[in-house]
Amino acid sequence: MTQEATKYRAQDLTEFLASAFRALDVPGHDAEKVARLMTQADLLGYDTHGSFRLRQYVNRLRDGGNNSRPDIKVIADTDATAVVDGDNGLGHLAMSRAAELAIEKARQHGIGWIGVRNSNHCGPASLYVNMLAEADMIGLMAAVGSANHVAPFGGLDLLLGTNPLALAVPAGTSPPFVLDMATTAAAAGKIKVLAQRGDPMPKGWMVDRQGEPLTDPKRQSEGLLLPIGGAKGYGLALAIGLIAGTLNGAAFGKDVVNFTKETAIPTNTGQFIAAISISAFADVGTFKASADRIFGEMRSSETLPGFDPVRIPGQERPEILATRQREGIPLHPNLVKVLAEIAGELGITELNAN
Repeated sequence: MTQEATKYRAQDLTEFLASAFRALDVPGHDAEKVARLMTQADLLGYDTHGSFRLRQYVNRLRDGGNNSRPDIKVIADTDATAVVDGDNGLGHLAMSRAAELAIEKARQHGIGWIGVRNSNHCGPASLYVNMLAEADMIGLMAAVGSANHVAPFGGLDLLLGTNPLALAVPAGTSPPFVLDMATTAAAAGKIKVLAQRGDPMPKGWMVDRQGEPLTDPKRQSEGLLLPIGGAKGYGLALAIGLIAGTLNGAAFGKDVVNFTKETAIPTNTGQFIAAISISAFADVGTFKASADRIFGEMRSSETLPGFDPVRIPGQERPEILATRQREGIPLHPNLVKVLAEIAGELGITELNAN
């Protein structure tokens, strides 16, 4: 039977997360920035990439795998491109800097493409492309996954991660189009959540090394996470790795470090974010009105028998955000237990419910 979640105010969760980071020598302004982004992920319904990830971040900061006080620098710079070195700090910090720089360059030159190296797990990619959409830009982001769970199509060696991709397009009266997807049948974080909750995986997410379905999430390390669309998903993951990893001097292939298991080793995670200024191509108002019209056409499409009405990727997020801001963020009892354990380890005040 599914256990009932307890709801927490966003403000309380943010302060709890920030206090955990401060206890691990993360400067106050950095701790608060990361905590806000993690809470925003929870508010938007990305339950696998918000406070759920605190245990992994704490372990890495505690064991020396992450730098608590990074000196984030731009190490290569042209009019429309740059490379940001995250100095092995929390990935949210490097990606926030990259998003800001992408917007700045796109405003001046129509496009801003920022590569990132020496970064770490940064939460859902949608957080960052949303920043670009809010600035009337099209946002594109991709990353090398934080552990290799995937084999090349037809192979057995784990050489690829979930390698996520996100794209945001602003509209007028409609919520922005926000596509945030792993290049695998499921994000690794969803499997971790199922394992924490004691729930099974659906068939089609993973197979064992004989190619048979694997449905026990606690046996994830024994199997292979499947790419979306077979060989097509493999090709997409490989392309993302080359652009987000290899191009930026970041880890890819056998060099990728499992950030959950190898908590004392820097990951050199690679990411990129690109901002495309709509005004460089078209009138912003006209473009947004056209996007509204197209979204309306999609939503009004007649559906196949048994299907729900057609949706636009990301259209449900504003409603989730409003509900969770009003009623609180639901956290599963097993996650609450983990957060309480962290509080005890760090000597900070436990998270309290409304």
